[in-house]
Amino acid sequence: MKPYYADSLVTIFHGDAREALPAADVLITDPPYGIAYSSGMTQPDRWSGAVARSIANDHDTSVRDAVLSAWNGPALVFGTWKAPRPAQTHTLLIWDTKGALGMGDLSVPWKPAHQEIYVIGKGFVGRRDSDVLSYAPVQAMASNGRVHPNEKPVDLLSALIGKTPPSWTVLDAFCGSGPTLRAAKNLGRRAIGIEIEERYCEIAAERCRQEVLDFGESNVR
Repeated sequence: MKPYYADSLVTIFHGDAREALPAADVLITDPPYGIAYSSGMTQPDRWSGAVARSIANDHDTSVRDAVLSAWNGPALVFGTWKAPRPAQTHTLLIWDTKGALGMGDLSVPWKPAHQEIYVIGKGFVGRRDSDVLSYAPVQAMASNGRVHPNEKPVDLLSALIGKTPPSWTVLDAFCGSGPTLRAAKNLGRRAIGIEIEERYCEIAAERCRQEVLDFGESNVR
């Protein structure tokens, strides 16, 4: 694959992660969950005219599992209890969405408010914190900022990246609209993204073109 976009910290490839994985130190990614997700909302955005109702290859977990089989290293992988967890999982993190995650099953008196993050491999660092991470999601309507149906918040991804050694290069094999890449760049970290849909490559590239302001202190936390 040839780079779709590159700057001093971030490189984006337009292609299928199953074909090749660039060298990196940690995989932090939000793959297709394998639940055939389909949003009931379509809102306009400035790139594609609408936030898509679904994502590619979400019919099962085969794409996720193929990439994890090819990856030999530490990983943080988003997922859901509705699909089998990766076999390599040894620790489970919970992303608490602060009550905002759609309506769910209306036949029961509870609404969904969390997603799972699977910890694979070793080498994570930092303060020993709770395995429940509370971060508000990106607002559902494109007019409020969302440009991808499963977009994750940059501050959550920054927290995850912060649990890896500063020298590690981050790989996102399903980078979507690029929040992982943006979070890495904000922290002064090297990052590589792969995305199969070109429209999301362009959105990710647009996000990463914005440079980080230097206020005289290191951006690495």
